[in-house]
Amino acid sequence: MFRTELLIPRPRPEVFDFFSRASNLERITPPFLKFQIKTPEPIEMRQGALIDYTLRIHGIPALWRTEIAEWESPYCFVDRQLKGPYKLWHHTHTFSAESGGTRMVDQVRYEVPLGPLGDIVHALFVRKDVTDIFKYRNSEIPRLLYSSEPRP
Repeated sequence: MFRTELLIPRPRPEVFDFFSRASNLERITPPFLKFQIKTPEPIEMRQGALIDYTLRIHGIPALWRTEIAEWESPYCFVDRQLKGPYKLWHHTHTFSAESGGTRMVDQVRYEVPLGPLGDIVHALFVRKDVTDIFKYRNSEIPRLLYSSEPRP
């Protein structure tokens, strides 16, 4: 299980709107993953939406398909891996209004395949990779939301 929180000094509808555009996922994913959405845009984010991606994990190409399992605008959504590098990936995003902005909480239940070998891979690489990915996201999200550039 992995969990992280971020307080964003923007109103919840604005923060949720940012996440309702699948293209922003590429913008908040670290470049070292070479992450690309393959599903044609625009993607209607809703319960049941399927999104296909490609990425590289330590240089190894991987395909990933997620389903939006829950969609409750502007409070939360859940994406889960249907196909990809993990045995289990269940990512809950929650957004709560707070004085001064929006508290975003990411909670990820994940498991690495390969049984005992997967436990070793997790200890050596995956735990750090997941932590680094969310550190990057938590630095990019505020930067992109505060940016004076027009939002797509």
